[in-house]
Amino acid sequence: MLIDSHCHLDYFHGDDLAAVLARAREAGVGEMVSISTRLDQAPALIALAAAHAQLWCTIGVHPHHVAEAPLAEEAALVALAAHPKVIGIGESGLDYFYDRAPRPRQQESFRIHIRAARKAGVPLVIHARDADEDIAAILREESEEGGAFAFLLHCFSSGRDLAETVLALGGYVSFSGMLTFPKSEAIRDIARAIPAERLLVETDAPYLAPVPHRGKRNEPALVVHTARKLAEIRGLSQDALACLTVANFRRLFTKTG
Repeated sequence: MLIDSHCHLDYFHGDDLAAVLARAREAGVGEMVSISTRLDQAPALIALAAAHAQLWCTIGVHPHHVAEAPLAEEAALVALAAHPKVIGIGESGLDYFYDRAPRPRQQESFRIHIRAARKAGVPLVIHARDADEDIAAILREESEEGGAFAFLLHCFSSGRDLAETVLALGGYVSFSGMLTFPKSEAIRDIARAIPAERLLVETDAPYLAPVPHRGKRNEPALVVHTARKLAEIRGLSQDALACLTVANFRRLFTKTG
């Protein structure tokens, strides 16, 4: 079995969603985590996860959306994270590529999510794009000031320095379909070096479909291609890679065990 540790199932509806879930089962993808990008999604995401045994969800605000509403309150995030189907907080972080929200506001939101995740006792799912130095600095500062917290750097596309900071602080790293892209050799080099016990796989569906489906709509069933590439990179059988990433997922997302 594989687990898609990061997808956005709110993009799929009705019969389309049913077909997506069926194809995931047929591909051996036994569980999926539907990730929040806005706090007003929380009721629908929780209801979706509650309706399907194989689904989990997170709650939080993506850096793209932090200027659209008042900043999330730490207490509200903690309260929502108490639901048994909510296994993490996020995705939160920094995105300086699109800069859709002022950087200071992104940073403040990121810190709120970190503190909420620590208080709730669930992992934080981190989005990082073109912001490696600030992500690393905030992770270090929050760890030193408030104590350790569990977290996952999703859809890895950063540099080696951020990867090393994440690992030093006890974080996990997830790889998406980008791992399969021809020009992603730098990402593959880092994937070879990540400790085995810190690896996860994801789709980030409906985005970033892996080769040989690149350019098409992504969905959880296609995580098998990323897992196959990661197994190849690591010199593992596909079954061994599946067992490894599922065990890592359970260790990180403790509510799923």
